[in-house]
Amino acid sequence: MKRERLDKILSHHGFGSRKDVKKLLHSGRVNVNGKICTLPDVSIDLDIDVISIDDEVLKVRKHVYLMMNKCEDVVCSNKDGIHSTVFDLVPEEYKTSSMGGELHCVGRLDIDTEGLLLLTTDGSLTHKLISPKTHIPKTYHVKLQKGLSLREQTKYTEVFQKGMFVPAEGNESEFTALPAQLIWPSEENGSYLTENGPESCEVLITIYEGKYHQVKRMFAACGNQVIKLKRISIGGLYLDSGLALGQCRELTQEELKFLI
Repeated sequence: MKRERLDKILSHHGFGSRKDVKKLLHSGRVNVNGKICTLPDVSIDLDIDVISIDDEVLKVRKHVYLMMNKCEDVVCSNKDGIHSTVFDLVPEEYKTSSMGGELHCVGRLDIDTEGLLLLTTDGSLTHKLISPKTHIPKTYHVKLQKGLSLREQTKYTEVFQKGMFVPAEGNESEFTALPAQLIWPSEENGSYLTENGPESCEVLITIYEGKYHQVKRMFAACGNQVIKLKRISIGGLYLDSGLALGQCRELTQEELKFLI
């Protein structure tokens, strides 16, 4: 890890502006390798040097990686002016607690979509996960307005597997979606729906790209409407079932391995 100025490290870890940090240093409360340090421009080796404030060792983060269970009615932007944003739900400690820069969303979920959302300061990881070239799988739980018979479910599965034409929407161009996989509940638990189908039905869909409103547009192209959408996985990372709507937590090292 490269060397950084002490005042920059402290500022990026929640100790205020550079001016605030200078006051903190002049107070004699900051130690570097066991010795009081009052100089803001001291060069710190983050792999070796130990910084402590009031005798408490500072855990220096290169990057922050968060998993959020996004709820409806919040948007994936820093500011909106009308709606709350996902950043309103993030504890302050994660907003200024790393050397990696600004916390940002890895892709977006629509305002009415729930589920797994990643936030990080790691721009390289974000590029990898959202790049069209990488084809990272993303799985969603979908509730459809129109119930489907077994025959209709099979037809949907075949259409999605082949890669389907999706019409334009607003300013968004038409496109041909990459092959996608559908798993119907009946396929998972061994039970079967009636031939006439229920009033509504649910399905898991795995896609390998991230076009605007893609899942909704794909089902709309088949004459059906998505009435509830929840992302449950990105790559090999699954949403923590114990994470309440609107809550977030740091990824574990094991979870991070599924993404890097």
